[in-house]
Amino acid sequence: MSTIAERLGGLARLGLGAPVLLIALLAMLVLPLPPFLLDLLFTFNIALSLIVVMVAVYTPRPVDFAAFPTVLLLATLLRLSLNVASTRVILLNGGSGTEAAGKVIEAFGEFVLGGNFAIGVVVFTILVIINFVVITKGAGRVSEVSARFTLDAMPGKQMAIDADLNAGLISQDEARKRREGVAEEADFYGSMDGASKFVRGDAMAGILILFINVLGGIVIGTTQHGLTFEEATNNFVLLSIGDGLVAQIPALLLSSATAIIVTRSSTPQDIGEQVFGQMFANPRVLYVASGILGILGMIPGMPNLVFLGLASMLGGVAYLNARKPVAPAPDVVERLPDGMELPAPEDRDLSWEDVPPVDLVSLEVGYRLIPLVDRSQDGQLMGRIKGIRRKLSQEFGFLIQPVHIRDNLELSPNQYRISLLGVTAAEAEVFPDRELAINPGQVYGSVPGTPTKDPTFNLDALWIDPSDRESAQAAGYTVVDTATVIATHLSQVFRENAHRLIGHEEVQHLLDQLARRSPKLVENLLSSKALSLGVVLKVLQNLLAEQVAIRDLRTIAEILAERALKSQDPATLTAAVRVALSRSIVQDLVGPEDELPLIALDPALEQLLHKSLQGSQGETIGIEPGLAERVQRLVMDAARRQEAEGAPAVLVVAPEIRSWIASWLRGAVRNLVVLAFTEIPDNRRIRVVATVGKSEPAQARA
Repeated sequence: MSTIAERLGGLARLGLGAPVLLIALLAMLVLPLPPFLLDLLFTFNIALSLIVVMVAVYTPRPVDFAAFPTVLLLATLLRLSLNVASTRVILLNGGSGTEAAGKVIEAFGEFVLGGNFAIGVVVFTILVIINFVVITKGAGRVSEVSARFTLDAMPGKQMAIDADLNAGLISQDEARKRREGVAEEADFYGSMDGASKFVRGDAMAGILILFINVLGGIVIGTTQHGLTFEEATNNFVLLSIGDGLVAQIPALLLSSATAIIVTRSSTPQDIGEQVFGQMFANPRVLYVASGILGILGMIPGMPNLVFLGLASMLGGVAYLNARKPVAPAPDVVERLPDGMELPAPEDRDLSWEDVPPVDLVSLEVGYRLIPLVDRSQDGQLMGRIKGIRRKLSQEFGFLIQPVHIRDNLELSPNQYRISLLGVTAAEAEVFPDRELAINPGQVYGSVPGTPTKDPTFNLDALWIDPSDRESAQAAGYTVVDTATVIATHLSQVFRENAHRLIGHEEVQHLLDQLARRSPKLVENLLSSKALSLGVVLKVLQNLLAEQVAIRDLRTIAEILAERALKSQDPATLTAAVRVALSRSIVQDLVGPEDELPLIALDPALEQLLHKSLQGSQGETIGIEPGLAERVQRLVMDAARRQEAEGAPAVLVVAPEIRSWIASWLRGAVRNLVVLAFTEIPDNRRIRVVATVGKSEPAQARA
């Protein structure tokens, strides 16, 4: 047997197992087989069925036997091929006696018939009914329901995996393994739904083959072999019943294996441990059953010895189970000194575990928005948030932390709230059953809807019915669904608060990655005690606050290592880094275009601002409030004209006042980029599109 197993394993390793098996099945359908070979193949078929049943019983989880649908199909084909081969032998040689089709068929026929044809037919029919009506039909129904429920549950399982991944509870590798497990489970139950149809068809084929063999054998025996009707009936009924029984026993075993597999639950225990652990572990159940059997055993006329004996045995098992000590779960065992008891939960002292950490980024939704984050209800928001995190992480140069999503009953049903470090950064109300039609600035015609404002950019918009989407787009509106509205708002919050999303841990991780590529650079950067990790963090936060990506960490580290000996002021170091990153900054603004459109300040106004800033020691600027308001308005108007032309709004100022001007105008003029003269690369041509404040300095009062 070991030699045969080794040869079969060798064929499988060479990829010849399946072709050899198919050729053998085809040979059985076409070529006549000798009785000895039929005996060998029928015995192998029974052994294969027993092995499959045992594997089904001892497999902890159904998906661990993922090859079962294929094995079931091949075993069914083997059995049907043997039926065809045995039918040929029975009809050709059945007239010579009951041993014509081999010893196996003859022995099974004699065993079932017992010298009585009627009993043999009845027993065979009962076996077929048990297989076809009870086991096969039930297993097929369970397979169908399991496949449907498994496929319906796939989106929810995928959402749970994504939620754990976004929350940082699992790694990418663990998430990939879980997704593969979900896909394998769906494939397995889908295959089992189809494989159960093979078993059902095989049972029907067994009945038809039996009647064909009996009728055909009697006709052939009486017309071609010269047998009397009684002789033909004796030979061919015995051979047909034996052949059918040899086929039905493996079919019954495989049907049972199918039923066991599809009715199993995924646990680390085999079926024996599950059954005995769940049925006989509770002593009260056994005591009740023992008492009922004892009462029945005392009734006169009943088999008292059998009932009382079984009642005593169940009572003994119940008594032994009741005396077993119940071990506490290892995860909750607390070791205390002798003589001490575990205090009640309300009496236990507080610990640091009772203080929940503040989420870096959180998204709270009202109950009507829950379907947007539930993939089992076709919610796409989780996937879009993950895509936003990936895109912005690549754009900014550091990993955007996961978003903690939860429902909040304190919010209105259609409201959502975005928080950073526990502080509300944005909130709005959306309608999941409608779509948002945003007015980009110029539309043609009117569309029915509820007027509102786009929560991200505060543009005029309408909440419209999804059926009006095409008409709104034809009128010039930009139409997006609710999930896109929330995702876009979250993306904008990320962009505006990127400097708040990076901390010491993220900076240390960036430096660790840089150290793998440039170890000496990181060593020189942090070798000076004056330049701490906090200073590096502050410089990176300053860059991100003005939407400057930190992807080129090598250049940033080189400049910091070079300037650290002269200054440790984060503002001074940030200015030096910006000059080094000027090509990258301008490329992000205008792409490959050679020309850079700029908005400039009038020299007199710029000189006034510079003097005012010097006089206030750089903390604030001493200009008349009305003038400050007019300058902000003029810059805003120039920026809007640039945006209307599709060009970036870029204001160029002197290096000494660039940082202050940028922080001063950041809240008033959206999407404005403030550059210093020193930050304009040599390979770019500049074009001044507007000059702000030509007549304002004369009205200034320092």
